[in-house]
Amino acid sequence: MARAFSSLSDFAALLRDMSGPDAAATLGARARDAQLTKPPGALGRLEGLAEWYCGWRGEAEPRVSAPQVIVFAGNHGVVAQGVSAFPAEVTAQMVANFRAGGAAVNQLAALVGARMDVEALDLDRPTGDISLGPAMSEDEMLGALQVGWDAVDPTSDLLVVGEMGIGNTTSAAAIALALYGGDAAVWTGRGTGLADAALAHKARIVAQSVAINTASGAGGLEVLRRLGGRELVAMAGAMARARVLRIPLVLDGFICTAAAACLEVEHPGTLDHTIAGHVSEEPGHARLLQALGKTPLLSLGLRLGEGSGGVLAMGVVQAALACHSGMATFAEAGVSGG
Repeated sequence: MARAFSSLSDFAALLRDMSGPDAAATLGARARDAQLTKPPGALGRLEGLAEWYCGWRGEAEPRVSAPQVIVFAGNHGVVAQGVSAFPAEVTAQMVANFRAGGAAVNQLAALVGARMDVEALDLDRPTGDISLGPAMSEDEMLGALQVGWDAVDPTSDLLVVGEMGIGNTTSAAAIALALYGGDAAVWTGRGTGLADAALAHKARIVAQSVAINTASGAGGLEVLRRLGGRELVAMAGAMARARVLRIPLVLDGFICTAAAACLEVEHPGTLDHTIAGHVSEEPGHARLLQALGKTPLLSLGLRLGEGSGGVLAMGVVQAALACHSGMATFAEAGVSGG
């Protein structure tokens, strides 16, 4: 299949040319909400969620009927530096588990009626060790972007992208540090469960990776190329495709949000079609969401990845649309006060 973009410059231009939400649908949703059988604001954030969704779908009374979950998997060369409590082989083993329906995200996707797809990206060929140099060449990054782009079902109407990749919290922390600065230790978490000494070592590797890969004036896409993993890049490709197709997207945890931040830094406003599903236990996640101006829907102490928190939040979006489009208006119900 031919690539939708032939260079990172092409992809960056695509981000700049994306359209916004449908103003008429947004106004229609707001007008409908004012007539529903409830006091104004009584459904709290559900009301804003419904309006956001309506604007992106171009409908004043939609429902979520075809949600999709995509889990991308990739391996990281930086694992050789001892930054994870688990070996790289676990990535492939978990991919098999996803495909067999045995992971947490499988159960949650079934619960919300979502189609689930799994995309493994060259698991036998880890990215370059970011503590020694760039993770990917431009051509490798373009290939991963295309995998994400092609994985989005054009008929879906709500999307979550998740990930699996031993070592990818190191990559995400390095991206956050490169994009927003600060202390490496603030962005670096325990990932799969590192003890204190290993955590300090991981923070040093994060700092070293950013120092080696820092490029003057580098945009978000270049940071993603140098410090990301194939699964992070594929998530970014899927996010961009969802924007083109006007599919609302629920962000998952720290790794997903780091990939998303690269798009937002490259071109502000790229993430307008997204909401934050939850805030995870990874310490850098709340900071990233704050930098992006995203208020999470849920805070449940999750740190699993896979898209699990995003899929849980899918249920909240579904609830918002069920109320918005299914409730009676004051006139329809014969209730005074509308």
